[in-house]
Amino acid sequence: MKRSELFFSFILLPIDFIMIVLAGISAYYLRISDVATGVRPIIYNLPYKDFLSLLLLIALAWLVVFALANLYQARPIKWFDELRRIFFACLAGFGLIVIYIFFFREWFSSRFIILVGCALAWIYVSIARLLVRWLQRYLYRYGIGVHRVVIVGRGASADKLIKEWFSHRSHGYQVVKHYDNFDLETAQELEDYLKIKPVDEIIQADPNLSKAEVIRLYDFAEEHHLVYKYIADLLDTKILKTEVDEIAGIPVVEVKKTPLDGWGKIAKRIFDLVFSTFFIILFSPLYLLTAIAIKLDSSGPVFFSRLDDGSPLYRIGQGGRKFRYFKFRSMVPGTDSLRYTALADRNIRSDGPMVKIKDDPRITRVGKFIRRFSIDELPEFFLVFIGSMSLVGPRPHLPEEVAKYERHHKKVLTVKPGVTGLAQVSGRSDLSFEEEVKLDVYYIENWSLAKDISILLRTPMAVFRHRQAE
Repeated sequence: MKRSELFFSFILLPIDFIMIVLAGISAYYLRISDVATGVRPIIYNLPYKDFLSLLLLIALAWLVVFALANLYQARPIKWFDELRRIFFACLAGFGLIVIYIFFFREWFSSRFIILVGCALAWIYVSIARLLVRWLQRYLYRYGIGVHRVVIVGRGASADKLIKEWFSHRSHGYQVVKHYDNFDLETAQELEDYLKIKPVDEIIQADPNLSKAEVIRLYDFAEEHHLVYKYIADLLDTKILKTEVDEIAGIPVVEVKKTPLDGWGKIAKRIFDLVFSTFFIILFSPLYLLTAIAIKLDSSGPVFFSRLDDGSPLYRIGQGGRKFRYFKFRSMVPGTDSLRYTALADRNIRSDGPMVKIKDDPRITRVGKFIRRFSIDELPEFFLVFIGSMSLVGPRPHLPEEVAKYERHHKKVLTVKPGVTGLAQVSGRSDLSFEEEVKLDVYYIENWSLAKDISILLRTPMAVFRHRQAE
């Protein structure tokens, strides 16, 4: 990592801290201003000194959240992606504050300061970061912080990299040499070049180089302390996580299906237990109101837990195993199987095994409302609590739907199904089945606790977003 990258990566920490503190102070003074107090008098006045002490602790905690959101990368990313990450990191920080208040009500009660402070934090941090990243990209034009790259290999991938980095200097890469292969003569030529000019990275842009050339290229990078990168071949694009073990002196590479193996699985289960309990308590009044509304609106059970023939309702979970499933009833009893017969022509998900009926006549008046806002799925928190599901993961599908999966679709059965997931916050039922699978596979292969928190915080916005099949 270059010194300039270390500097910008480090400087973001105090800048973020200062911006968060300034946002809190701004919110405090807005609350005690004549305009705000004229609208709503201050009931509980927290002294500024005590408020500042709390604010400093919150700012430190938010830096941890920012770090978990991967906001301290050395190299700048697209400005939209950075603003989006900051937004969801601020939402996660806001969520932590709300949870803390829920369990420890004695220390603070001004909702105005919390809401405005979080909004201002996003604005202040975003502005400061845009300025820092602009400066970093501006310095690239003068060669400061630029990575000098040697590309080895020919073909479309090599040509595309060269064209992209030549046209967009803001990426911070400069191609100083390009070789079609890496034979002994090329290695000697590059070694002579290194005596005159510095090089930071070697990129193998052709996966079809001979084994001898690849070994020579890797050894050359090791010897001269250069970063070695390569464009993955077809197999490597399928293998994103690996772990190397040694057996009888032989290095054996294990393909990891998901980071959820080992301690990740333990952390996710603890997370599920804690927050499913919290959500069950939080939504308990809504459970009662929904049950009453369903009984008043139509005859039949409160929960949909059995098929039309009276057999138990199942969904497919982790490893392809069945588990008992239930949710609030939103349809007229005894009409579930019509999706495959009389209503089959209304299916808007003909791209895959899923069945989604548009303008479904089976849905009751209350059912239409609870489906629109996903209230019918709230009992799934009990399934999370007992371990059949997780808070975040691919949605659980019916056995007859899973039976129609193609081979690559079965990757989504690697982990427990979730109440919400990356596909749900990225388009819900408006996505094609293949798009949904791709998003779920990406989540499985790149899982982190921070990603789970981000998806949970994005879920309310996804619920209120309009979609084709309600």
